[in-house]
Parts: sequence; structure tokens; C-alpha cells
Amino acid sequence: MLVLAYLGPLALIPFLVETEDKEVQWHAKNGLLLFAASIVIGLFIGVLSMIPFVGCITFLLYIPYVLGWMVLTILCIVKATKGERYLIPGLSQYADQF
Repeated sequence: MLVLAYLGPLALIPFLVETEDKEVQWHAKNGLLLFAASIVIGLFIGVLSMIPFVGCITFLLYIPYVLGWMVLTILCIVKATKGERYLIPGLSQYADQF
């Protein structure tokens, strides 16, 4: 369940199934927040890439964005399977609030 918590929309499975386990719930919420933030950033880069002349530069940001998101997701999965929490600055603080 901890691995599923960081696989995008699959985080809904541990969020809805493991309602009694606080650790799984936190990781599922953190994974959902990470997924939502990646969608927002991806849409922002996508909209910027449609602007003439600016699009060439923002398209170059898309590759590091995707690589960064993948590395962050793998890091979160590894930490979760070790029983630890990886606090994503500016994002993980909201995992306890919903």
C-alpha cells in the first residue's frame, strides 16, 4: 500500500482502503498532493510552452520537471518502504490537514 501511495491516481486505493492505518493514510495523502502538484506544474509549463518564442524555453523545462518528479516519487517510495517519511518542502505540511 505504501508503494501505491506514490503512484499518481493509484494513491486513492490506500487512501480509501486503509482508513485505520495512520502511516498509510499520511503517505497516501502526501502522494495525492504530489500528484496534484505535478499536474498543476505540468499544466503551467504546457500553457507557457504555447506562447510564441517563450515556448521554446519552457519546453526545455519540461524534461528536468519530469525527471525531478520521477526522482522525488522514487525517493518517497524508498523512504516509505523503510518506515520513514520524506517531507517535501512546501507540500507535505498539507498532508496532515486533509
